[in-house]
Amino acid sequence: MRDNLPPYDSFLLVSFGGPEGPDDVMPYLENVLRGKRVPRERMLEVAQHYQSFGGVSPINEQNRELMAAILSEFRQHDVDLPVYWGNRNWKPYFAETLQQMKDDGCRRAIAFFTSMFSCYSGCRQYRENIAEAQAQVGPDAPIVEKVRMGFNHPHFIDTLADSVRQAAKSLASDHVADTLMFTAHSIPNSMADNCDYVLQLNETCRLVAEAAGFETWELVFQSRSGPPQQPWLEPDVCDRIEQKHRESPIGGLVLMPVGFVSDHMEVLYDLDDEAATLCKKLGIPLARAATPGTAPKFVQMIRELVQERIANSDQRAAVGKLGPWHDVCPQDCCLYTPARRPASAGR
Repeated sequence: MRDNLPPYDSFLLVSFGGPEGPDDVMPYLENVLRGKRVPRERMLEVAQHYQSFGGVSPINEQNRELMAAILSEFRQHDVDLPVYWGNRNWKPYFAETLQQMKDDGCRRAIAFFTSMFSCYSGCRQYRENIAEAQAQVGPDAPIVEKVRMGFNHPHFIDTLADSVRQAAKSLASDHVADTLMFTAHSIPNSMADNCDYVLQLNETCRLVAEAAGFETWELVFQSRSGPPQQPWLEPDVCDRIEQKHRESPIGGLVLMPVGFVSDHMEVLYDLDDEAATLCKKLGIPLARAATPGTAPKFVQMIRELVQERIANSDQRAAVGKLGPWHDVCPQDCCLYTPARRPASAGR
C-alpha cells in the first residue's frame, strides 16, 4: 500500500521516440531491437526506410505538437499540470525527463502512453522502462501513474470515425460499397495470447465502423519484424489486399491505421508507400484515413482521462485504497483472460 501520496503535480507524455537525422538511425534501431530476435537483415531493411525519408522519423515532431496541444487544452480547462515528454528509444529518454521533473520539484505525475491498445510493448514494457529510469534518478524520482487505455473512449472513436468518413468521401463513391480495412502493428502471437490487444482492437474497429456507416470491415496487420519462423499476427495488409482483390475486385479501399495515434514511419512507409504502390498496380482507388494527431477530440480525450485519474485517485485516497503498479493500470490490460473473447470480429 502507498499511503500519504503527494497530489498529482505534473503530466508525462510517454512515447516510443524516433531518429531525427541520418546518423541517428542505426543507434536508434539498435535501441529498439536490443535483446530481440530480429534478423540483422531486417534491421538494415528498416534503416533504409528511415533513410529514404532523410533519416528523420516524424514521431518526435508530432509529439512536440501533441504536447503543445495538450498544454493548451489543460490551460483552457484549468488543469494545472506542467507537461513533460519522455521516450523509450530516443531523446528525450525517460531518465533525462524524470531527472528534469525531479529538479523542477515534481513528485507525482499522470502519464499518457501514445499507445491506445494493451500489450507488453505498448503498456507493461513502458511501465518497466519508467521503473528503470526512476531507479537511475534515485529515491526522490517522481512517481508516475498512467491513465487507463482509451481504446473505446467516445472521443477516440469519434476522431477515427470522422477520419474514415472523410477518406471515404475522397473516393467519390458510395462509401457503403467501399472496402474498409483497419491496420495495426503486428506483434508475436505469444504476446497477443497474453494480453487484450486483439480484443481491444476489434472493439475499436467495430465501434468506428458503426459510427462511420460501414457494415463490413476487416482488421489486418503491418510492420512485423520478427524472424520468419516466429508466428506473428496476420494477415499482412498488402497480402490481404491482393487476396481480397483476387476473390472479388475492390472498387475502393479505405485504410484506417487504427493502431497508430500519429503518422509514424510505419504509416508513411507501409501504407503510404508499399500499400499505395500495390493499390496503384492493381487499379484500386485508395484513401488512407488520417491518424488522430492533434485532432481536438483526441486531445480532449487525453485531458478527460487525466481528470478521471485525478478524480478516481481522490476517491480511493478517501477510503485508503491506493495501491502499487497494478492499481495504476486498472484493467490488468497486459494479462489476457482466456474466457474473454472479442464482442465482434472483422466480418
